[in-house]
Amino acid sequence: MPKKNATDHNRSVSAQPRFHQRAQQVQEYGTVTHALPLELEEPVRLEMTEQLNQLLADTATLRDLYKKSHWQVAGPTFYQLHLLFDKHYGEQDEVVDSIAERIQLLGGISLAMAHDIAETTRIERPPRGREEVPVQLSRLMDAHQVIIRQCRTLAERADKLGDQGTNDLVVSDVLRTNEMQAWFVSEHLVDLPLVDADAA
Repeated sequence: MPKKNATDHNRSVSAQPRFHQRAQQVQEYGTVTHALPLELEEPVRLEMTEQLNQLLADTATLRDLYKKSHWQVAGPTFYQLHLLFDKHYGEQDEVVDSIAERIQLLGGISLAMAHDIAETTRIERPPRGREEVPVQLSRLMDAHQVIIRQCRTLAERADKLGDQGTNDLVVSDVLRTNEMQAWFVSEHLVDLPLVDADAA
């Protein structure tokens, strides 16, 4: 029969939830565990999780920028942009989850809280108030550019280090989503007449 721990012996069973618990972290941010047999050395996983967390912070910021624009857009194109921004928000939300899961799979810790995202992102912070539609669109395009540039660099580095899983995620999910969304947003910045064609 197994020996009972002294602390187990003193602990009584109760249906009362135990609130306000605190303890030491089980894993510090910026480290990787050795649990899974991924055939990727620790330095590779450390580098990839660091770069993926940067991509995660920027992607989460872009996602929230889309939601801000969805709520605050106004003007003659309200209906179309209101729907488009919400669609893009949902797609970016899926990308955020995929990046975070890849970080965890590599044994790292993904950024999760808004203040950590805000401290890490390289995307310019917008004002709290409402901006004109062309400014909202331009902000979204600038954010896409930050992420697209980062994707190309990270995909190349992951491939060089033999991390095909990260390379595939970055190219197939993150880069392609951002390229497509950037195209849709940029078309709303083309200066064309709404009713009369320019015959010149």
